[in-house]
Amino acid sequence: MRQRMLLLLAVIFGLLAFVLTYQQIEAEKRRISGDSETAILIQVTRNMVEGETLTEKDVARYTVKRKREAMANSREIPWSQLYKVVNHKLDTSIARGQILQTTDIKFGSRRNGFSGIVQDGWRAVSIPVDPVSSVNNLIQPNDNVDVIGTFRFPDVRGDSALDTVTLTILQDVKVLAVGNRWQSLAAESGAGRAYGTVTLQLMPDEVEMLIFASQKGKITLSLRNFEDTRISRDIEKRSVNFKLLEKEIPSYNKRREERRNRRMK
Repeated sequence: MRQRMLLLLAVIFGLLAFVLTYQQIEAEKRRISGDSETAILIQVTRNMVEGETLTEKDVARYTVKRKREAMANSREIPWSQLYKVVNHKLDTSIARGQILQTTDIKFGSRRNGFSGIVQDGWRAVSIPVDPVSSVNNLIQPNDNVDVIGTFRFPDVRGDSALDTVTLTILQDVKVLAVGNRWQSLAAESGAGRAYGTVTLQLMPDEVEMLIFASQKGKITLSLRNFEDTRISRDIEKRSVNFKLLEKEIPSYNKRREERRNRRMK
């Protein structure tokens, strides 16, 4: 009987020790997690040697937990600063999978200016915006947008009446600057100020088209999710006027209802 009692007490104390140890481990995990935050960094996707030019095809997002104190003193470059390093030469050789740091990039004097963030073969062009056409001035450098135009065309019936038409001109366009600000919000003092222009990165022939469109109609920018790079071919084939809007309102609401029901399941 005495041995059974001792064995029972040993089991109880063992369970108690396990519970206390588990609670201590969980408390330590919560403490560490509370001091950390998610960081999205730049990871190199192939082996590269000193002097090579870094392009967007050579990098990928890398999500990791980092202590706030360590991040404040880190030389690792956040994904939001990608535009600062693309098209710059490497100052050292880098292995595939390595996280890009500020010491890995060779910054030339000309590249420190605004022209240094415009990719080779592309152009920067500014268009006027107001709070409505710029999503209430919430569009910021390094965002991606769709460019939508609204125009007045002669009616298809051939008479003198004009028909208002809205269509998507360009999709997934990179924003280089808003007003005269082209740094990220984290590095920008006075962030949140209103602006009257947005500078986009376009191909040369797109520049001509956008300038012409901005002179002939109203340009509006639609902000995309930072991970959404899809190009919709269906949107390219359509334009919206009053007749089409009136016809498709039921299908718009039906599609929204179906999406809402899927989220609720």
